[in-house]
Amino acid sequence: MEIRRIGNSGLKGSLVGLGGNNFGGRLDKAASKSVVHRALDLGVTFFDTADAYGKRGGGEAGLSETFLGAALGVRRKEVVIATKFGNAMDPERRLSGASRRYIVHAVEASLRRLNTDWIDLYQLHSPDPFTPIEETLRALDDLVRSGKVLYVGCANLPAWQFVHSQWTARHCHLSQYVSCQNEYSLINRKIELELLPAANVHGASILPYYPLASGLLTGKYRPTHEPPAGSRFANPERFEKRFMTEHVTRTVERLRTYAEERGRTLLELAMSWLASQPHVGSIIAGATSPEQVSANVGAASWRLTSEQLGDVDQITAPN
Repeated sequence: MEIRRIGNSGLKGSLVGLGGNNFGGRLDKAASKSVVHRALDLGVTFFDTADAYGKRGGGEAGLSETFLGAALGVRRKEVVIATKFGNAMDPERRLSGASRRYIVHAVEASLRRLNTDWIDLYQLHSPDPFTPIEETLRALDDLVRSGKVLYVGCANLPAWQFVHSQWTARHCHLSQYVSCQNEYSLINRKIELELLPAANVHGASILPYYPLASGLLTGKYRPTHEPPAGSRFANPERFEKRFMTEHVTRTVERLRTYAEERGRTLLELAMSWLASQPHVGSIIAGATSPEQVSANVGAASWRLTSEQLGDVDQITAPN
């Protein structure tokens, strides 16, 4: 497993990471443990979760952190734990946001659930329009100074908010974001227009989520076939209407053909293309089984040539 540096920092993690968004919802405690242990066996050292994860599939917020902490157990010191705060933990949205008051509460709750004394990478999950960014950054810097958090990052910020955050942190001598976690895949390259150049200038790595477009780039979905029962794309409101547009399906089929003509799979192309991007720190790939973890890790081993990267650009580059 390749190990990469996260931003201009001393933090390092595995190129393929494991996302914990299924823990506590689609996966119970035992199933989550089996997924985590397979990842550890394969050399995965970067584990990403969030305090709000666990609700998908009928669970409750916080269970993902709880299950991850239990699964890691004594091996916690071997890995990087990245978690997030800010998204709503309750229906009334009282437990949410990026205020100092909430951050102080949220980090203690995450530490308890993860059964750890520190969080390697603590990330703002989404923008908070009601809290000044300096307040958020000062609260995070205090956590870094106390040792409860080692590095800070952000997720889902537009480029202008990320740049404003980095400028504020630098101007006020506060901890800067070392990473940006945003949706990024062969069929969603929007961050390359503004956020990616900004992240490069400010020394932050990209941590892609939805690297397989919720499974669309695994190769198991075809536009002429009904999606498998129980799969994500069997929920048309959430996934099919979002991803299965005429342009997307046409692009995916072109990518599938390109990979198969070279004796590869669509999954290998999707993961290896991200692995070929120097600005990517760790690819956050979720899994619902140990077999999926193995497939994701193995798929990132194709070393694309510059010519092949150019071919893929012709198929997928954003307008």
